[in-house]
Amino acid sequence: MDLGIAGRKALVAAASKGLGKATALMLAREGVEVCIVARGREALRATADEIGAATGRRVHAFAADVAAPAQVEALVSQVTAQMGHVDILVNNAGGPRPGVFTDMSDADWLAALELNLMSAVRLTRLVLPGMRANRWGRIVNITSVAVKQPMPNLILSNAARSAVVAMAKTLAGQVAAEGITVNNVCPGYTLTDRVYGLAEADAAREHSSPQEILSRWESTVPARRLGKPEEVAALIAFLASEPAAYITGTTIQIDGGATQGLF
Repeated sequence: MDLGIAGRKALVAAASKGLGKATALMLAREGVEVCIVARGREALRATADEIGAATGRRVHAFAADVAAPAQVEALVSQVTAQMGHVDILVNNAGGPRPGVFTDMSDADWLAALELNLMSAVRLTRLVLPGMRANRWGRIVNITSVAVKQPMPNLILSNAARSAVVAMAKTLAGQVAAEGITVNNVCPGYTLTDRVYGLAEADAAREHSSPQEILSRWESTVPARRLGKPEEVAALIAFLASEPAAYITGTTIQIDGGATQGLF
């Protein structure tokens, strides 16, 4: 399928590794001019070089912490100076620390909201005027299946990511007539550093090994395996495409069938 997005311009957050990196690579392969963002300069530069070598396309890279408002503003200024505007925004950020309700202080809650909700709000707010001017835009938020089936030890992520979904659903209705779509992608257990870190945390608490935890998670997935970052990236690329122009306000899990709810 021709996704019809060659020549479009994308900003992908948290893209030095994991889901963000896979998404940036997928979009670059579709002919999109990509800018990747992450905190670590060395890893970011290495990823930009890797994607460039794999696709033959130049990849822009800017270091920034998406949880820091001033850095987000500076980032978007740099991106627009480099690319002119952003057609495709992929909001992504690492997850807040695991734990139960009684583990969490006000500072923990506020940090989670800054990282997962406010980063998406601020990036969207800053690129939206350009999308409106061009009457075309794609906003995809990477959240988690926790927004459909909350996870017991991830109360901060459950709450903050659910707020992203509510924001996106509302925004989708406000900008649909302007050629802009807003959707959420909800990965289940996927082979990323974040998931391995959660497995390590569970293993330490249960006095087992990370591999035992990963094997247990695999056994709960009807597909009997964990997801691959490129599989999530393929869904994001489709939602960013021209053929997906009538899909907006959706929240789609990609989890090998693990989520048990009907909606």
